[in-house]
Amino acid sequence: MAIESVNPATGRRIKAYEEMGPREVERILESAHGAFLRWRRTSLAERAALVRRGALVLRQNAEQYARLMAHEMGKPIRDGRGEAEKCAWTCEYYAENTPRFLEPETVQTSARKSFVTHQPLGVILAVMPWNFPFWQVFRFAAAAVMAGNGVVLKHASNSGLPPPQSWPGMGWS
Repeated sequence: MAIESVNPATGRRIKAYEEMGPREVERILESAHGAFLRWRRTSLAERAALVRRGALVLRQNAEQYARLMAHEMGKPIRDGRGEAEKCAWTCEYYAENTPRFLEPETVQTSARKSFVTHQPLGVILAVMPWNFPFWQVFRFAAAAVMAGNGVVLKHASNSGLPPPQSWPGMGWS
């Protein structure tokens, strides 16, 4: 089944995307799991540097991203710029605070010593609508990747739209 991206201002088709089959989905999940196995061993400092780099790229390309959101979904350019900025701030917030969030916590119990530790879980699937195409992703992904997890993203079937296909400079597709 083809999924079409349509410019809401003109009604013209931007592009059609073929729905992935089970084999392609499996390949993506296997690849994501392999990446997670490497990523979870990446130091918090390295993760933070990369997430901060993401914030910088978001700010450097905010105008381009805002125009992409306007073209693909009709979001006002001003709102798209604001969305990119909010995502950059979120990246910086988690890059700065995640080391503190992940510190082990000692808890009082009847045992000699009890504590809570925070370890990466694996690859996290997010099913998101695209009304806020960047924010929907960054609000969960920044924290998840800082905690050492991998992420896979799928558009919500009720949104009827694929994600923006080209986020220049992010190295994502």
